[in-house]
Amino acid sequence: MAGSFVRRIGNKGPAIELRQRKKPKSSEYKESAKEKKIDDTAVPERAPKHVLLQRFAKIFIGCLAAVTSGMMYALYLSAYHERKFWFSNRQELEREITFQGDSAIYYSYYKDMLKAPSFERGVYELTHNNKTVSLKTINAVQQMSLYPELIASVLYQATGSNEIIEPVYFYIGIVFGLQGIYVTALFVTSWIMSGTWLAGMLTVAWFIINRVDTTRIEYSIPLRENWALPYFACQVAALTGYLKSNLNTYGEVHEVYKIYIFSLFLGYLLQFENSAFLVSPLLSLVVALVLVKCLQLNVKKGTFVAKIMKVINFYLVCTLTVTLNIIMKTFVPHKENGYMLKFLEVKFGLNITKNFTMNWLLCQKSLQAPSQDFFLRLTQSSLLPFYILVLIICFLSIMQVIFRRINDKSLKKAVTLEDGRIGERPEIIYHVIHTILLGSLAMVIEGLKYLWTPYVCMLAASGVCSPELWTTLFKWFRLRTVHPILLALILSMAVPTIIGFSLWKEFFPRLMTELTELQEFYDPDTVELMTWIKRQAPVAAVFAGSPQLMGVIKLCTGWMVTSLPLYNDDDLLKRNENIYQIYSKRSAEDIYKILTSYKANYLIVEDAICNEVGTMRGCRVKDLLDIANGHVDCEESDKLTYSKYGRFCHEVKINYSPYVNYFTRVYWNRSYFVYKINTVISFQS
Repeated sequence: MAGSFVRRIGNKGPAIELRQRKKPKSSEYKESAKEKKIDDTAVPERAPKHVLLQRFAKIFIGCLAAVTSGMMYALYLSAYHERKFWFSNRQELEREITFQGDSAIYYSYYKDMLKAPSFERGVYELTHNNKTVSLKTINAVQQMSLYPELIASVLYQATGSNEIIEPVYFYIGIVFGLQGIYVTALFVTSWIMSGTWLAGMLTVAWFIINRVDTTRIEYSIPLRENWALPYFACQVAALTGYLKSNLNTYGEVHEVYKIYIFSLFLGYLLQFENSAFLVSPLLSLVVALVLVKCLQLNVKKGTFVAKIMKVINFYLVCTLTVTLNIIMKTFVPHKENGYMLKFLEVKFGLNITKNFTMNWLLCQKSLQAPSQDFFLRLTQSSLLPFYILVLIICFLSIMQVIFRRINDKSLKKAVTLEDGRIGERPEIIYHVIHTILLGSLAMVIEGLKYLWTPYVCMLAASGVCSPELWTTLFKWFRLRTVHPILLALILSMAVPTIIGFSLWKEFFPRLMTELTELQEFYDPDTVELMTWIKRQAPVAAVFAGSPQLMGVIKLCTGWMVTSLPLYNDDDLLKRNENIYQIYSKRSAEDIYKILTSYKANYLIVEDAICNEVGTMRGCRVKDLLDIANGHVDCEESDKLTYSKYGRFCHEVKINYSPYVNYFTRVYWNRSYFVYKINTVISFQS
């Protein structure tokens, strides 16, 4: 080697080799530093066998409890559904009537897929559907998100289930099974966050007890949320596990952004190239974060330059997000959602409108703010108080972490129980931000509580069962009398146990009572109406009426209708408003022109809408129509303005001219009046 020589002292003795020290190159120095860092890292010792057995037993029992909880919940839903509707003792028509409104539409397309000669033909007929709404061809798969029905129909036929089970049982069985997966995913997420499967058990208990506010599965099985939320919960569980696995570098969180981009692109393709995904602010934000990460410079922490770079990076993210979103909206053809902006303006009192559709939507319970009963129910089950406690502790701990980062104080790579810093855990930060955002939306729109309340169950249960949360609290109070870690471990077991026993004592008897009580869904008038249509109406007939009833007619008879209970299509919204005019103070000629413009042959008047008295004042259909048509002053709601026509739904029942010239009553019962729309008008004196 260059620079080395050998010097021997005397002829005897060992040879001493002296080497000249060579200055390493920078690249070699870095490599050696990496190797030294790896060598210096302590290799974990292999755990003893009894420790491995304890871990295995803990995981096995937790997994068994998670799977059992999901299966028991699915069985509970099935038993409750049977008790409520006497489903197994009813004819097919009576079973189908239990699907109301938009739920009836979803299930009707599942039936259409099973009747199709092939899967390809069935998909084509749904994407080019002209047999549902008169004078309109729709892509039902895109407009109504019918992928669940497509998958269910394939599974039903591919598994040979058509030979052993009826289609309706297979359909609702899949949905109930997904609800079991939903509960299992919430269990696992809470388990991952707290480190104990006891949190999962408490999550499931709170979820079931508060199911009036956590799910709508009992009232409407085919709803899109009942298919989507289980998959959403599984994604949240997977992301929680990913964030839990000691993510210490910004680069590893960076992978989550790529997953978001891929998911948005996949949604864009599956939704038939829906441009709403491309102009989404979320996509612009994620792309901006990725670009800023690529441009980020390595600067020594704690310096003035590092603080300036943080400000610049934040500015770049905000600027790039806005710029990219403007560029995408400029070059990507899309439809501006001005209707939603107008809806929000009216909802928050920034504007007023006489538009029927807008006011009708604002009157829907799911689009109003939550009632006091909602918070009272969550409080009675002890869920809300513990959720607020956990949220406050986690939020304040996160604020501490942010303050330390601003002041460039070093953070530990691995947070231990002794540290009492639950806010440094990435999965805690993610879930706190998530639950605050969802909660903010749920406080404005009650329908979103079905997305937020399960989150509340999971976060509250994981918090009270987490020793880190209690340690964080005790560190703030600087507890001296008792060791904070010991007390935290005791409380993380005692508190959920006490909660569990109190819930068991108070609510378990109620759940058992619900399963033992015999209920009955009895709607003979609707059954008689559907039977008459199938027996007496021509196959090519087109029916007009309220959108909710039209959905049931489409499912139970297959006849064509003039409107559907869907609210994501401007033309259908306009159709709904026009057909609802049968409950307004319009002339027989006006109603006739509206109905014939949609090629309707039969008109169905519902007595429940015509004589509606029980809903909130100003939200009855006939009130909203009077406001939209100028038949009542919007500011002085008690003062009626002049209208020379009576309410059509009342006048047409009297059978006098000119109403009998346009409409002929062909069927009626206590709830429905069916009129044939005359093609040849004969005016009588």
